[in-house]
Amino acid sequence: MKSKKAAIYIRVSTDAQREEGYSIDAQKEMLEAYCISKNIKEYEYYIDGGFTGSNIERPEMQRMINDVKEGKIGFVVVYKLDRLSRSQKDTLYLIEDVFNPHNVDFISMNESMDTSTPLGRLMLGILSAFAQLERENIRERTRMGMKERVKTGLWMGGGRIPFGYDYDKSQGILVPNKDAETVRKIYDLYMEGYSTGKIAEMVGLKYDKLAYQILIRKSNAGYICYNGEEYLGQHEPIISLETYQKAMDYMKDRSITKLTDACYLLTGLLHCGKCGAKMRYQKWGKRDAKIVCYSQDKNKPHLIKDPNCDNGRLWGSDIESIVLRDLFSFSLKEKNVDTKTEATQSLMELLTGQYDACANKIKRLYNIYAGNGDELLLETIDGLKGELAKISEQIKRETNRRLALNVAEERKKMLTNIEESWEYMTKQEQKNIIRACVDRIIITDDKVEIYYKY
Repeated sequence: MKSKKAAIYIRVSTDAQREEGYSIDAQKEMLEAYCISKNIKEYEYYIDGGFTGSNIERPEMQRMINDVKEGKIGFVVVYKLDRLSRSQKDTLYLIEDVFNPHNVDFISMNESMDTSTPLGRLMLGILSAFAQLERENIRERTRMGMKERVKTGLWMGGGRIPFGYDYDKSQGILVPNKDAETVRKIYDLYMEGYSTGKIAEMVGLKYDKLAYQILIRKSNAGYICYNGEEYLGQHEPIISLETYQKAMDYMKDRSITKLTDACYLLTGLLHCGKCGAKMRYQKWGKRDAKIVCYSQDKNKPHLIKDPNCDNGRLWGSDIESIVLRDLFSFSLKEKNVDTKTEATQSLMELLTGQYDACANKIKRLYNIYAGNGDELLLETIDGLKGELAKISEQIKRETNRRLALNVAEERKKMLTNIEESWEYMTKQEQKNIIRACVDRIIITDDKVEIYYKY
């Protein structure tokens, strides 16, 4: 053996590994006995407790690498190859780019490997490949297990818990906490027209991005999103699905145009009836602004549809008056929508009850299977999973139908008595109502066509 000291490297990542005989003390005992048998008198421990083997960003691993490069170490000893690393790339990097250039041999007790010999170097490459294969298999099994979990409505587990919830490990579900009320407030403020930046300031969030992330998180409405798929969760929703969908529709409307100009009610809704381009307000003297087709605006060539468009230019205030008169002419009685609330609610309760019963049955069967390993139970479970998927699809269709009816009803209710309350609204509130009801406005010379969202 070389005269330089030996580096005894030890790694344990989880409690389970400690129970399986990989504890720090167990590895120290075996490696110390090995050094004594080889008449190695000088050695130093490098111990990383609680670190994964998927990378080499570990404090003691980095200290050992530095000692190797400084010429303090003659060889490295581990109990098992995967204690060094589970990544083939990292293992080969350590051997080829760190140990070998500094004349440091590598010894793995469990595999009887010594890289000072050609056979040892061959074995190293083979075993490193197997170590990485096992790591990838573990990751794949974890992903499959996670998907089966969320299919039954259970949360994925620890990690990123949504704001407004805690994770109940015993039940495997999310539980609303004291921040749930803040989540509800965020949705209320957003629907009132406040920006995410202003909302973050009002509720005490550090960044406006956090308010946006909370708004788009469907887990707030009782769903679990995993790998691009949505599953009905078993956790209690903080907000209704209707509230979530309204917020998303409103976000879509707001994304069409940034409502920066508070004095113009119809920004983003105006379209040319001749060439199909968008139209905009253009300041016209001190009196007013005119509505101008973008095809007539040479400063924005990307918005031009027809450079020869000859659509007329009407006063913005005249167009706004026409739109408002049309809005005020509506009444709930004239535009009644039969939502059949009682029948819809009854069907949804029936489907939800069937879903819960089926999910609970699957959960019980999994518990029985864990106890006796009866393969016949897996066939029964697979059948129930298919039934659960069908019920989930029915719930999704019924939910979408209810949302469509509710949105139409809400928009019509919004118009009830609107004329009486209009002058008491802020400009932002007026714009919000118009955008909630109007899809687009098409102007052809002096003709104005208004298309509503229902």
